[in-house]
Amino acid sequence: MSAGRPAPGTGAGRKGLKSNALGMFSSVVMALASTGPAYSLAATLGVIVAGVGLQAPIITMLAFVPMLLVAYAFRALNASNADCGTTFTWATRAFGPRTGWMGGWGLIVANMLVMANLAAIAASYTFRLVGLDGPAESRLWTTSAGILCIVGLTAICYAGIQVSAAVQRWLLCLEVVMLLVFAVAALVRVYANPPPTAIPVSASWFNPFEVPSAQALTSGVLAGVFIYWGWDTAFSVNEETVDSNRVPGRAAVMSTVLLLLMYALVSTSAQAFAGVGTTGIGLANPDNVDDVFGGLGEAVFGSQQAGVVLSRLLILMVLTSALASAQTTILPLARTVFSMAVHKAVPPRFAQVHRKYLTPTWGTVGTGAVSIALLVLLTAFSQNVLADSIDSIGLAIAFQYGLTGFACVWYHRKALTRSGRDLIFKGVLPGLGGLIMLVLFLYAAFVVYAEPGYGWTVVDLPLIGRTGGVTVLGLGALLIGLLLMPVVTRGHTVALKLQRSLLPRGLPPHAAVDSASRYLPADSGAGVGGDWYDVIPLSGTRVALVVGDVLGHGLQAAATMGRLRTGVRVLARMDLSPDELLSRLDDLVEQTAHEGAVGRGPGHPKQRADGALGVSCLYAMYDPVSGSCSLARAGESVLAVVETRTGVVDHLKLPPGPPLGVAGPPYESMDLELAPGTLVALFTAGLLQDSDSRAAGLARLSHALADDRATLEYLCDRAVDTLLPGPVDEDATLLMARTHLLDRNQFAQWEVSTDPEAVGTIRTAVSKQLRDWELDDLEFTTQLIVSELVTNAIRYGGGPIQVRLIRDRALICEVSDTGHTAPNLRHAASDDEGGRGLFIIAQMTHHWGTRYTPTGKTLWTEQDLPPPDGP
Repeated sequence: MSAGRPAPGTGAGRKGLKSNALGMFSSVVMALASTGPAYSLAATLGVIVAGVGLQAPIITMLAFVPMLLVAYAFRALNASNADCGTTFTWATRAFGPRTGWMGGWGLIVANMLVMANLAAIAASYTFRLVGLDGPAESRLWTTSAGILCIVGLTAICYAGIQVSAAVQRWLLCLEVVMLLVFAVAALVRVYANPPPTAIPVSASWFNPFEVPSAQALTSGVLAGVFIYWGWDTAFSVNEETVDSNRVPGRAAVMSTVLLLLMYALVSTSAQAFAGVGTTGIGLANPDNVDDVFGGLGEAVFGSQQAGVVLSRLLILMVLTSALASAQTTILPLARTVFSMAVHKAVPPRFAQVHRKYLTPTWGTVGTGAVSIALLVLLTAFSQNVLADSIDSIGLAIAFQYGLTGFACVWYHRKALTRSGRDLIFKGVLPGLGGLIMLVLFLYAAFVVYAEPGYGWTVVDLPLIGRTGGVTVLGLGALLIGLLLMPVVTRGHTVALKLQRSLLPRGLPPHAAVDSASRYLPADSGAGVGGDWYDVIPLSGTRVALVVGDVLGHGLQAAATMGRLRTGVRVLARMDLSPDELLSRLDDLVEQTAHEGAVGRGPGHPKQRADGALGVSCLYAMYDPVSGSCSLARAGESVLAVVETRTGVVDHLKLPPGPPLGVAGPPYESMDLELAPGTLVALFTAGLLQDSDSRAAGLARLSHALADDRATLEYLCDRAVDTLLPGPVDEDATLLMARTHLLDRNQFAQWEVSTDPEAVGTIRTAVSKQLRDWELDDLEFTTQLIVSELVTNAIRYGGGPIQVRLIRDRALICEVSDTGHTAPNLRHAASDDEGGRGLFIIAQMTHHWGTRYTPTGKTLWTEQDLPPPDGP
């Protein structure tokens, strides 16, 4: 196992599996082989005939309908996101991690149960092929041989996907050839030399309205679903297929159509030859119901030398079918578990990939080990439990396929109105498939299979009474997944709650900008990460706009995001320029990473890299008085600006800056002049993840933002719907702001000379302005503040002095000079002759502070406005 390495990423094609290993033909072979046509017919045709009689051929054809509908659901979902986790991944993205977990669990249950049965069937047929009928009936011998089969098939799957595909091509060719030979020989015998059981083919066999009852129809279709089940293996190996978004979908639809033709031909020929009697070679004979081909080989081919050879080949056909189906059951099972591990839904050990073979290491080996344990467990109880487990597989199949159909509709709900084709193939057909599967599941679980007389076993349940063992086994297996769900989804839930709690609950109204935002968390435990956004009020009615993206996922990334967001807000309140703020934040990241590694000597495990290393961040600071905007970036943060007069979208090329925590050149600010009404969009790279390229994503965003006069909420929804029509693999954040300039009546400013006598003049001017604003209640305190700040500027600052009053949600007073020394607040002693002015100002204002400018500094204060007069 030392050859294993963790999967490098969660996205489709980024998990480390061998890409472009399978073409269209191999993909179709995988889909057909996984259904095990010969084995499925041998084990199911007798059950269908016993339930519906002569309508068996139409039942096998009716079962094709929901399968084809669900195949379109798989195809549409795979085209949007080719992930080897299939139902688990897609249901997670559509409905959340809990539903996704149950979808993955349904697939695991179905594959595990069928693995135990396939191994037992393969073992029994191996003994019968060599004439050892005694061991074929022995539970010990068949279990032992079944274990060896699982070990051998697991080794083949472990050796690489191309080895598996090569083995499948040979096994499937033998299987298909023998099925066709059997069907043709049986039909020839019916019309040339018919046995006593022969029935000429009739059109009534294909009339579904002649099925005896609704219960018979439901149980027959559900059994028919089992014989088609397995084509979705083409999607489970999608990340190893050429053109993974398209080829698996085409292979799945093609394979279901080929299965329809094959099943219709074989079921019709077998029924025409053997009839539906309950004795002899009749298909409804209870002694042959679990293996209709076992008694038909010699009857169809005769007892001559050639007939004996063909009869043996027919047995070999079922054997190879069981082996092929078992092998292709390991493939999707291992890859589903592998994908669930990559997305942190199962222990991360199962996300390891073999360095040479590029197959899931623990996923493949673990699948084989659990299959062996389940085979031993089921056979230890009785062969009857093993037999009932075959029927219970239908419940897990219906659950998984139905959930996939509904997931397709919900996943693509925003795209259904784009065209009639999308509506039909992404909405109507998958929805019908999911609905049919839901009806089959409910009716079979609570009506058909729950009857004590159905199947081989009965369980006396508390408060319910005697219940069919098929229902108990099928629903019980799904219930285990329901009980495990809170445990395995807890990490995602906690990470998402932490992430949500650390993001702004709502964007504050601000005179400088109107703002709106969207945060789309990734759909899985691995995906919930550290994207964040913020709108931070600054002094002088200025505002800071921030978006950031933390590398990594889960709780660590969310916690790191919270730490960085807090750091940005603290540094922003210090009125630092964007480049200086990012430099200080970079120091914080490096210090945190260094502290995490302190005290670890050579004997200690290697410290994991801090989640903040490599963080991207875009920081923009806008002044509504001047209309200027200063920006700086760390990493690959993106900005879009829409001109208000022309509607042209410009993706500005900001000065490059290294990601936080990564050494590189110093950060650099860039200054812009933004006209009032300019639309600014800040977003993380996750917003472009669904596009073929960065350029294509930016072009789609430009189109979505072209209507700059629309509301920000509408534009946010439009941008998200356009770029990310479905759930996402990586966090995505979008922050939009529309700029404003302060009205000239909202502020006043004066130039003050450095003459001490100018203090009185400015006091008078300020008093007049406050009276014009009807703020007489603040006149005394504001005069005192202006006097103190201007006096300090004359005494210690020098140069031109500016005074500015701004009336916003508070009364802001700013005094600017050319000095670079900021005053310090202190408690003056009783015998000190000075030092009390700033202390007094601090008591009279709500906020105060200092910010540095290119030409000096600005001292500012904020006073709360008096409440408006009542009615």
